[in-house]
Amino acid sequence: MTVAAVLIGYAACVGTLGSRLLGRARWAAQAPLLAIVTYLAAGWSVVAALGLAGLTLAVHATALGGGLSHLIGACVLRLREAYSTPGGATVAGLGLTMAGAVAARTVLTAMTHLRAAGQQALLHAETARLVGRPEPSLGAVLVEHSEPVAYCVAGRHPTVILSTGALQALEPAQLSAVLAHERAHLAGRHHRLLALARIGRLVLPVLPLMRDADVQVARLIEMHADDAAARASDPRSLATALVILATGTSPAPALAASATDSVQRIHRLLRPAEPLGQARRQLLRAIRRHPSCRPP
Repeated sequence: MTVAAVLIGYAACVGTLGSRLLGRARWAAQAPLLAIVTYLAAGWSVVAALGLAGLTLAVHATALGGGLSHLIGACVLRLREAYSTPGGATVAGLGLTMAGAVAARTVLTAMTHLRAAGQQALLHAETARLVGRPEPSLGAVLVEHSEPVAYCVAGRHPTVILSTGALQALEPAQLSAVLAHERAHLAGRHHRLLALARIGRLVLPVLPLMRDADVQVARLIEMHADDAAARASDPRSLATALVILATGTSPAPALAASATDSVQRIHRLLRPAEPLGQARRQLLRAIRRHPSCRPP
């Protein structure tokens, strides 16, 4: 009971106060990838804590650290105790129900979201390829549209989509920076990070951390792609391109160069980068060395 209470208390505190603390962190804009990992780790630790809290109500906590045989044996002993101790069956049943509900909701939500997102991305990419024309020199599909638009569609057929309006409005250096931004989304598998944040919000929408993580991860992903593009081109060219793309009236897709907080991103690109603390620099290096953060 004590372990379960601690886990539930942790989930409640992190789920409510974590959003406020991370939202005030000034270092997030300096190291967007580290901030993304922090948001996702905090959010999914809440989901894990609630699931483990249910298991510890049904099974002794020490059994969870052993192998499968220990866990099965603990379950058998717990069932015997449940029928010999007043209230034991109720507590064990409540724990199993809680753990099962968290696990089932997480799995079903993830399957539903990933299937829908994959089908939508595939349909979008195929439609763009049908109505547009591939431009091998740009590594993008060019679509006839007067508004300046640039975005990418991830999934089975990753595609960078560029409108003729953007091609006419952007200078060569600006266009190169925008394309680098979109390629950074695809190389960094940013759609997977967005999916993790959105699934977490759908699993526990009542917690402020889960709701804010969805919005903040989308914003930080754009900053991370900005940083990759700025390393490959002039940051001022990308900032100017963001101004041009932001003037379009068409709503920006999720992984678009002009999506989310364009003004803040423009100021961030134009001002000198603030130094990051040594501890956070070490964490960032460790994250970047991880195989999942390397381009395919």
